[in-house]
Amino acid sequence: MSSLKKLAIQGTLWIFIGYATSQGIRFIGNVILTRLLSPELFGLMTIVNIFLIGLQLFSDVGIGPSIIQNKHGEEEDFRNTAWTIQVIRGFLLWIGCLLIAFPVASIYEEQQLRWLIPFVGLTTIIAGFNSSSIFILERHVEVKKLTFFKVVAQIVGVATTIVFALLSPTILALAAGGIVGASTTMILSHFLIPQNRPKFTWDTKAKNEIFSFGRWIFIATAMHFLANQSDRLILGKVLSLSQLGVYTIAFTLADMPRQIMGRISNGIVFPIAAKKKDVPRAELRDKILSQRRLLLLGLAVFVALLAGLGDILIAFLYDDRYEEATWMMTLLSIGIWPFVLFDTTRPVLLAIGRSGYEALANFLRFTSISLGILAGFHFFGLVGAVAVLAFSDLPLYTANQYGLWKEGLTCYRQDFLMTLFFVGFLTLVFTIRIMLGYPPAVFSLFA
Repeated sequence: MSSLKKLAIQGTLWIFIGYATSQGIRFIGNVILTRLLSPELFGLMTIVNIFLIGLQLFSDVGIGPSIIQNKHGEEEDFRNTAWTIQVIRGFLLWIGCLLIAFPVASIYEEQQLRWLIPFVGLTTIIAGFNSSSIFILERHVEVKKLTFFKVVAQIVGVATTIVFALLSPTILALAAGGIVGASTTMILSHFLIPQNRPKFTWDTKAKNEIFSFGRWIFIATAMHFLANQSDRLILGKVLSLSQLGVYTIAFTLADMPRQIMGRISNGIVFPIAAKKKDVPRAELRDKILSQRRLLLLGLAVFVALLAGLGDILIAFLYDDRYEEATWMMTLLSIGIWPFVLFDTTRPVLLAIGRSGYEALANFLRFTSISLGILAGFHFFGLVGAVAVLAFSDLPLYTANQYGLWKEGLTCYRQDFLMTLFFVGFLTLVFTIRIMLGYPPAVFSLFA
């Protein structure tokens, strides 16, 4: 077994372990906090986090990916210049928090947002001082070490939030817990590679390379934010709050493969592809196909089982008020498959410095969601809106395939064969359920 293949397998295993552990910690923390704090406080923090994430994504210049992808990424002047830019960006983000606090508070008619957004926004300054060691470990696919680092930081953050909630069951508990969690991450990051002590540096050549590589990442992440938040923003206008809540339950569970795939792509596929970005395109393509095949087989089985059995999980976990989430779960899960095909090749284009295709992909997805939801709801009601969202990743896949074709990295045949396998396995699951007398909930739509 080649060293890179062994690295990919071990890294993927640790990503699954880290994801399961992280979700377990989050679930336990949420169960405890929901008993200590009122639901309104979580809603208030949701608003704060949406705008913080928006600010971060609308100012992303690809600092981390630059360190991972650039051949000078580990050189002292390059990584320290990247760290300096990161620190400056952290302060600029906090100034952005100050600027949006009053307008957001007025729009939502919630005066606490005036101080809450700048207070929670302090996490942007703290995160700006995170050591570049995080990205260097990602460059070398040191997933095991990164997993322990992230889990420890998460445990400290969640535990602190719970303690604050016990002492003062107010919004301050959630806000202060977030700041402690960010501070823990920052402090621990400087112990990941002890000899890597960042210092303020401004190397013009390094700065130009970072901004040149990151200009399309800036656009891509901005479009990513719009594409991933537009569904809830638009559905909040066309659906009742009850229907929106049901959709959120279905989406959260159906989105698990997307979350896992995102971690594999960013933590495994991207750094490994970056190591091979200078080899001839034909050789790089062959390596992608051979490494991707096993991953797609595993994900095809996982997504098919989620789509085929997810409605049973919904019915078991929730009462009759969430009955519509059963068929939503099936549709949304099936629609994840184009994203799996997209996200197993997206990092390769990023690794060779072609991030513009991802910007195009996210723009097309945002446009299709914005127009499609309204049209689907107008003609077919809730079913039409959810169906549009379920298959909103097709524009991502199409734009990505165009990029792969332009760069000589196409994988049409493998995508076709893996899609046949996915459809066949899903059909088998549906057939077994029908034979046992438990037809999938989505079939009721056709009845």
